[in-house]
Amino acid sequence: MSDRRVLLASPRGFCAGVERAVQTVEKALDLYGPPVYVRHQIVHNKHVVEALEQRGAVFVEEVDEVPSGAVVIYSAHGIAPEVRSAAATRDLHPIDATCPLVTKVHREAERFAREDYDILLIGHAGHEEVVGTLGHAPERIHLVDGPEDVADVKVRDPARVAWLSQTTLSVDETAATAQQLRERFPLLQDPPSEDICYATQNRQTAVRRVAGECDLLLVVGSANSSNSLRLVEVALDAGARAAHLVDDPGGIDEGWFDGVRTVGLTSGASAPEELVAQVLDYLAERGYGDVSQVEAAEEHTVFALPHELGRPRPGGAAPVLADPAPADSVPDEGQPTDFVPVEPALTEPTTGVSAPADAVPADAVRTDAVRTSTDRTDAVPAETVRTEPIATNSAPADPRPPGNDTP
Repeated sequence: MSDRRVLLASPRGFCAGVERAVQTVEKALDLYGPPVYVRHQIVHNKHVVEALEQRGAVFVEEVDEVPSGAVVIYSAHGIAPEVRSAAATRDLHPIDATCPLVTKVHREAERFAREDYDILLIGHAGHEEVVGTLGHAPERIHLVDGPEDVADVKVRDPARVAWLSQTTLSVDETAATAQQLRERFPLLQDPPSEDICYATQNRQTAVRRVAGECDLLLVVGSANSSNSLRLVEVALDAGARAAHLVDDPGGIDEGWFDGVRTVGLTSGASAPEELVAQVLDYLAERGYGDVSQVEAAEEHTVFALPHELGRPRPGGAAPVLADPAPADSVPDEGQPTDFVPVEPALTEPTTGVSAPADAVPADAVRTDAVRTSTDRTDAVPAETVRTEPIATNSAPADPRPPGNDTP
């Protein structure tokens, strides 16, 4: 019997924000027909983008590339207010697929700016999410791209400083940067709730659970995916002998397997589960057919689709679905057509991090399940995977260092 095995990390793959964004483009194509324009990649995964292009989505860099009167979708990473203004001047039909957890950060930035705080935004320069957040308080936000930037931060009043973060960062690195900021500014105000999203934290926790057992850990995701890159870093920090990011099996190097008995496998929050299944097939063909799924958390967070879907575009007739809507998406009798059932809180029945219900816009949350990475049994055959939790490190600590919390 072969001693080669695969430890399949769970949760992995699509998060609620990515599911929402991808479904937004799919639904818009159904409602309005192609072409539907999307500002920037809807999510950072080349396979997702290519599949949507084949259906008629057109990806552009800026809204001035979109024909007047057309449908334009804003990506999951969020936008600056000036983008909305530019779209309005072109009579476009905008649909906002910004992840509600990114919108939460935007609102925090606006609130701190109104209260005249300097805002220290921990994030990576040039990332689309960071660019969008900067645009919500450009006169007050200072970008801190890691611990090495802390010494150069300049603020007007050390007693009125707050920090926020990009949602897809490493929990540990963000905590280290926030701690250094607090050492410089003892009265530093924390975000009202964690900015690093629940899915990023849960995927990093799952990688930590398996990394110490792995000779090699593969992360399925694209090179421009921040959360996927962080998973590689987390794996190496947590004890994996080697870790690599691959878009699909074509990116795997045969030389990586010399002397390897245990392979860890996960995927970034924008990677479809079908790609994980392809990598599992690749590994099985090379003798790594013994697959154990290591569960770190269960996820049940689901975000409602944008309310702009279904509205007629300017000057156009009301859209009509080619096929009847799924039964679970039909509103209760007597409710308005854009009604979405909302629960007072999001809960997780097991360990793990959930989206903070008090910070996410209420109309963005729903509890009827859609496809998730752990639900996609059609992509990874159940009979090929057995579940056996590995008891290792506990869930990551809150990246906010002890100190003064905002109310």
